[in-house]
Amino acid sequence: MKRNSLVFILPLLFFAFTVPKFKPTVRGTYPSNYFQAPVAQTLLLAGTFGELRPNHFHAGIDIKSAKGVIGDAVFSAADGFVSRIKVDRSGYGNSLYISHPNGYTTVYAHLDRFKPEIENYVKAQQYIRESFEVDIDLTHDKFPVSQGDEIAKMGNTGSSNGAHLHFEVRETSTQNPINPLLFGLRVTDNIAPKMHSLKIYSLNEKREELGSKAISLVQMGDSYKVKGDTVLLDAGQTGFGLKVYDHFDRVSNWNGIYELSMYQDDTLVYDFSLESFKFDESRYINAHCDYEERVTKNSYYNRCYTLPGNHLSIYRHMADNGVISLSDGQTSKITLVAADVAGNNSTLEFWVKGKPGSSNLSQPATSQKYDYILPYNEGNMIRTEGLYLHMPPGTLYEDLYLKYDVLKDRSNGYYSDVHRLSDSKTPVHDFFDIGIRPTQSIPAELKPKVFVAYCEGSRILNCGGRWEDGLLRAKVRGLGSYAIMADVTPPTIRQLVFGQNMQKYQKFSFKISDNVATAPDVEELSFDAHVDGQWILMEYDKKNGTITHDFDGVIGPGEHNFRLVVRDAVGNEAVFERKFFR
Repeated sequence: MKRNSLVFILPLLFFAFTVPKFKPTVRGTYPSNYFQAPVAQTLLLAGTFGELRPNHFHAGIDIKSAKGVIGDAVFSAADGFVSRIKVDRSGYGNSLYISHPNGYTTVYAHLDRFKPEIENYVKAQQYIRESFEVDIDLTHDKFPVSQGDEIAKMGNTGSSNGAHLHFEVRETSTQNPINPLLFGLRVTDNIAPKMHSLKIYSLNEKREELGSKAISLVQMGDSYKVKGDTVLLDAGQTGFGLKVYDHFDRVSNWNGIYELSMYQDDTLVYDFSLESFKFDESRYINAHCDYEERVTKNSYYNRCYTLPGNHLSIYRHMADNGVISLSDGQTSKITLVAADVAGNNSTLEFWVKGKPGSSNLSQPATSQKYDYILPYNEGNMIRTEGLYLHMPPGTLYEDLYLKYDVLKDRSNGYYSDVHRLSDSKTPVHDFFDIGIRPTQSIPAELKPKVFVAYCEGSRILNCGGRWEDGLLRAKVRGLGSYAIMADVTPPTIRQLVFGQNMQKYQKFSFKISDNVATAPDVEELSFDAHVDGQWILMEYDKKNGTITHDFDGVIGPGEHNFRLVVRDAVGNEAVFERKFFR
């Protein structure tokens, strides 16, 4: 009897101490055997879907090169047709979009080269449009593909920082990206997310931050604790933030997690999962993460509560907007569970207790002096002698207590006072209008050369500008210091590969640069190259500032005249003109 009892008890003990894998929350149903991997090698990821990035969520997965260099073959994940081809100096660089009959579109970005027939077609379009950058929509009969067809070579074009393939799956009808790992792509993952730090935010009744502190964590396997187990809370309302990253077998990258849940006394009060999102809501990442931590320390905390102006669709459960409310002396258990798509999860559990006298919820959000209160859910306008500012509703994520200073600057190149609007540590969602009145006369020949400048520290950014009612006006997307500046310096052109005798060369190249950077919505450096008066294609690598022409048969043997013109955002020109032989 004793032996039989022992045999019966051991399995119970085994199950009592074995934690089952977490099943990730998935709303949709996705085909698991339709798409094949877009590369031939084992899938090793350098980036996950929904990963926190500056100003956006990552819309796909980043697949590593087999040998860390460009040139790996890229294959169509399923039958379909090439519906879009884009060549961009930044962003996705060279990219292909393949539409599939099951209602999804796959995207392949940062490509080095397309397959030959697509490459030849794109080059022909570039010559027809006389533009390196092209965006081409195609019908189903132009470039049909079968699953497993080689369509391109892996590259490092656009805003890429190394050889890899950015791969997306989108719903064709909406173009909303969906986590590709939900479609059955096999990635070896036996490692739970790793938690690094907990942040505690004391909040008032408007969910405004009164103060915050970071707490280090103690790891015990896949479980985490705080020192002492109990955290005393300074306010009646509290929000939490968690710095946490996902990891995979065989790679060292710190990637984004799939899901984060928070429980109060074992009741789910907050949960988000990165199954899908809309591109037009991606910038709400600046409300989802701790923005000041990101811009000052390059540190990403997931907020476990929402700011008032955060309209992200990734949140699945939300009780009291994720805010934890405790009365004086009240205690509560908090549990945070971070999970990946494979079902690995890690858990942080601790107790919280409200300090006596901590229930004052009406405390103002700032003790600093301010000049204006700008409500997040209203349009806001400021007019002074030298400044016009208009923020439409939705510009801010929470009420802004704006400190406004005017600095007299008579430095060379400045034609107005410097208007300091709070500081760059406060996020802004949408563009807003700013207008600045000059403080000194601007000569007529300089008027086309002036711009609204974002001038934070030593950084100068051209935000564009148009004259209206005596103000130079522009649309901007950040808080900080602004002024009117002028740029009369032309771009620079430096020879890299170019000489009088080019008979033995396969290409020529130049490095181009400018003294003033531009905001994302302002046209940056543009260029045109001609040989014997005929436009030629120069491929632009923005990361390195190089433009290159591969001899492609357009330029025949003999003597030729080459002319390159480079223009900056305000029209300053640099010209390089030489003769060469082929």
